This record gives sequence, C-alpha cells and structure tokens, in this order.
Amino acid sequence: MLSPVPHTPTTSNDDRPTAGVILRLLRIALHTGFVLLLAIATTRVFLTHSAGPASLLALTGSALLAAAYLTGATTGRTQHNRTAAMTWLAIVTALWAALLVTSPDYSWVAFPLFFLHLHLLRGWHAITAVAAITGLVITTQTLHTGFATGTTIGPLIGAASAIVIARGYQAIYHESRRRQELIDDLTRTRSELATTQHQAGVAAERERLAREIHDTLAQGLSSIILLLRAADTALPPDADKARSRITEAERTATDNLSEARRFVRDLRPPSLTENSLPQALERLCRHTEHDTGIHCHLRIDEGTTALPATYEIALLRAAQATLSNVTRHARATTAVITLGLLDTEVTLDIYDDGTGFDPDTTRPRDDGSGYGLLALHERITALGGRMTIESTPGHGTAVAIGLPLTGQDT
Repeated sequence: MLSPVPHTPTTSNDDRPTAGVILRLLRIALHTGFVLLLAIATTRVFLTHSAGPASLLALTGSALLAAAYLTGATTGRTQHNRTAAMTWLAIVTALWAALLVTSPDYSWVAFPLFFLHLHLLRGWHAITAVAAITGLVITTQTLHTGFATGTTIGPLIGAASAIVIARGYQAIYHESRRRQELIDDLTRTRSELATTQHQAGVAAERERLAREIHDTLAQGLSSIILLLRAADTALPPDADKARSRITEAERTATDNLSEARRFVRDLRPPSLTENSLPQALERLCRHTEHDTGIHCHLRIDEGTTALPATYEIALLRAAQATLSNVTRHARATTAVITLGLLDTEVTLDIYDDGTGFDPDTTRPRDDGSGYGLLALHERITALGGRMTIESTPGHGTAVAIGLPLTGQDT
C-alpha cells in the first residue's frame, strides 16, 4: 500500500513492534483524513448549492477522486514502482484541482495532499509542489469569495505546518532507523564475539589436551618402548619366552604411541591438521578472493619455520577475523597478508586499500562496535604479543601483529 509514511518492518526487538504500530496508525489517519475531508467538502457543495449540473459534477468528480486515491493507496504497485507512484500522484492532484475550481470547499483536501507530495517527491520538488498547491488554493478562494486575510494566511500556515511536520518526522524516522541499525549491529557483534570466545576457549582446551598427551602419555610410551628394547638386548640367547613377552609389550606400546600422536594431530584446527600455517593462510586468501572478489595476496618471508601450535592457531584466527572485517566494512579491492620471522618474533601484517577508519573508534562503544578487534587484541596480548592498527579514513588499513619467539617451544 502506498503511504506517505515510510514502512518499517516489525521484528522481535522491543521498539520495532511499537514503531510499526505507530506507522500503521499514521497511514490510516492520513488516508482516513483525506477521504473524510473530501466527503465533508462534497457535502458542503450540496448544502450550499441547489441540485443541478454543478452538484452532479462535484459528486462525479469526488467519486472519481476517491476511487483514484484509494486505488493507489491500496495497490502495492504504486509503492514499489516510482513511475506508477508519480502517475497516481499526478492524477489525484489533477482531479483535486478540477474540483477546487468548481468549489473552494475542496481547499481542505490540500492538507493531506501536502504530505503526499512531501513524501513522494524529493527535495525542492516537494517544496515547489506544496507552494503550487498553496497558490492554487489562495487563487481559487480569492476568485470565489474575494480577497481576505484569512483565505491567504490560512493556506500558508497549513503549508508551512505540513513542511515542518514532514521534515521533523523524517528526521525522527531516520534517527530511529540509525539507532535500530546500531542495535542490530550490537546484537550481531555480541553474537560474533560470543562465537569467537567459544572458539578460542575450545581451541585453548584442545591445545591443552594435545600438550598434556604429548608431554605425559606419549613421552611415557616412548620411554617404555626404549626400556623394552634395552631389556630385549640384555636377555640371554635362550630366554625365548621372556623375549616374546617383551616383543608383545613393545608392539602394544608402539601402537598406543601411534594412537596418542593421532589424538594430538586431531586436536589441532582442521585447517592446520594437514597443512602448515602458510598453506592455511594461502587457502584463506584464495577462498576470500573467490567469495568476495577482493584481490588477496599472500607473502611469506624467507626463513619462516614451524611455530608453536598456539601461535599458528592465534595467527590464523587473526587473519580470518581481519579479512572478515575487510570484507564487511572496508569496501576494499585488494588485501595483502604478510607472514614474517624476525630475530625475536613472528609477525603477521594484513593491509587493505579500503575506506579506512579512525582507530580510536575500535574501542568498545555504546553502539556495539569495536568488540571484534578488542577480542583479537586480547587474544594476541594473552600470548605476550603486540597488535597495532594504522588507518586513516579514505586511505586503507594496516593491522600488524607480533608474537615473541623467546622461550617458545617450537
């Protein structure tokens, strides 16, 4: 249904159903007001004029105007097709102007027409249309009843009031939409943060289990195997039964050691299970380019070696989170990932040529933004690393991460 009041869909948020009800009431009030003022004007024509051609013309014109108005107000085509909406507005305005020429009583219908033009037209076109309608009302009333202060000031006040009300409502509506977008963004960001924290917790627990199995069970089984081999070597040549038992025990320990090592491999992230960190980053870059069209390039500095599992997981998650931000917010065409190894730290730099932003806005704010980068920063600092963001609006963004190698078990 075409409406001078923008449509706001109802969602599960607390303020959206209320806004939807208010908007529907405003639409109903405007349509009801138009039809009611048209009916009052037609009734006055019959009361002030004897039955005749003029009255019949007014009745016919009013019926045509009511039919045209209600057709456009209840047809979805005029809501989604601007050409149809403009045609409908022109027909309604022309029929009203024809009726106004026959009787100044139809001047009252101009007030809801103001709102239709202010909604369907844009900028100065809407103001010009309102001014034209006001001028037509003043001219018609002057021709029928002569010049009077009331017939001039009244339409001017009505037009000015309609413009102020429409502009004020639009400002409130846009502010409400902006606030709702911030609420939606906050909800989405909190959900993403909860997911990230859950994944980080799962990854940390998996790494802990892998480390425990490697440092205790696997090491113990390795020691048992070595001791059994030494015992087998020390047995006299005729100790066949003892040697058979030792061989069986060694085979069992070897099988269990292989199983423990498989557990350790399975506890790593899937993308790192059978791939090194550079290979996982290459796959991430390739998938990003395929899914988003952003040209993603990966650079691996010479000398980059195997890293602790905690480092590989953290750097891979950092690249995933940063590229996700680039995809959703930066409107970039190119992204570059650089993995490097310095004397005392491993570095990961992600650059994009997008719109950039003010790094100060990455702090948690009331609108819900800034939590993703905060979670990433906390993850890096928990490993004793550093994370810096360099960005200027309109000049891209560079995220630099460094993790210390001193004392790390590679």
